[in-house]
Amino acid sequence: MADLATPPAFQVCFVCTGNICRSPTAEIVFRSLIHDRGLGERLTVSSAGTGDWHVGEMADPRAIRALARRGYDGSAHRARQFDPDSFDRLDLVVAFDRGQERFLTQAAPTDADRAKVGLLLSFDPEAGASREVPDPYYSDSTVFDDVLALIERACLALFRQIEPGVRAG
Repeated sequence: MADLATPPAFQVCFVCTGNICRSPTAEIVFRSLIHDRGLGERLTVSSAGTGDWHVGEMADPRAIRALARRGYDGSAHRARQFDPDSFDRLDLVVAFDRGQERFLTQAAPTDADRAKVGLLLSFDPEAGASREVPDPYYSDSTVFDDVLALIERACLALFRQIEPGVRAG
């Protein structure tokens, strides 16, 4: 059993606009990867939004349904707003589009904190020139499925990049 006073080896936070579509989807997918590989004590994941519009709300029902169709449970998610004070405890802050990336780098208090910010698709070598995960909020359920597939692939690529370091401690 891990010492509760010892912080996890690596902490990731996914940040989108409202924390009801993309970021909770990525959090749930990434948490599944962590659990499946037995790294729950070495790696933690959270999510947040740049704005406060949906704080306390569940994930978008279309996101929850898309996740359920792929075997994930998104029912426990509650939206929260990103707190720039959390940079000091986070190792990686992952955005989904350039607007969120800009917000996060501007909110970061130090150069070291700005270096923690990256776009999710930048970790996926198969993403090609695209670096932004589209926001499915104003779309239909089909787009939520497409976005989930994109997030699953990118989260797996990200996980593969950080897993060796996390295992090494």
